[in-house]
Amino acid sequence: MEVVDRHIPDHWIEQVFAAKAVAKGGIVRRAVPWVEREIGRERFICEVEGRGFHLLECAGQFIVICSDAPVKRWL
Repeated sequence: MEVVDRHIPDHWIEQVFAAKAVAKGGIVRRAVPWVEREIGRERFICEVEGRGFHLLECAGQFIVICSDAPVKRWL
């Protein structure tokens, strides 16, 4: 069994976007400080944008809407 360093940015990104919610067009939520520590804010934003997803930030959390469909904010 291969041991992978979880601090390698590509591996971290692979794990986040391998979540079942991503495949189903759902939501992925991660703490902003954790993202910044693991891969950095800019890299995360680029990864989300490259997939055509939407990214929100609120109360110290990144919320990724794993869909390229239009988003409407009601309130």
